[in-house]
Amino acid sequence: QMQLVESGGGLVQAGGSLRLSCLASGRTFRSYGMGWFRQAPGKERDFVAAINWSGTSTSYADSVKGRFTISRDNAKNTVSLQMNVLKPEDTAVYYCAATPRSGPSTGRSSYQYWGQGTQVTVSS
Repeated sequence: QMQLVESGGGLVQAGGSLRLSCLASGRTFRSYGMGWFRQAPGKERDFVAAINWSGTSTSYADSVKGRFTISRDNAKNTVSLQMNVLKPEDTAVYYCAATPRSGPSTGRSSYQYWGQGTQVTVSS
């Protein structure tokens, strides 16, 4: 089992920034590709960003390219999502997830472990 705990969500005005963090425990963190997904009310959980096990390869949804940056620190068992130039349409619950694939994986079904999520609200 791997436990994932997200933090850093909150309320921010459009154009602002937030940094989400996810702390992993219970498994060898460096063996897993990591990803961030988000789910807005009434919508499916969508891919946002992913990073491979070593942090050398990343992938982003088109909607966040150039604004969001995913990174990881294997020494601290953390993965982060820096979100800049936030828009109201970024409002959602953001989930951290881990996949046994070396990554970066964009498919939700490839992820084995999920956090509880953190709310991000962007006001206009």
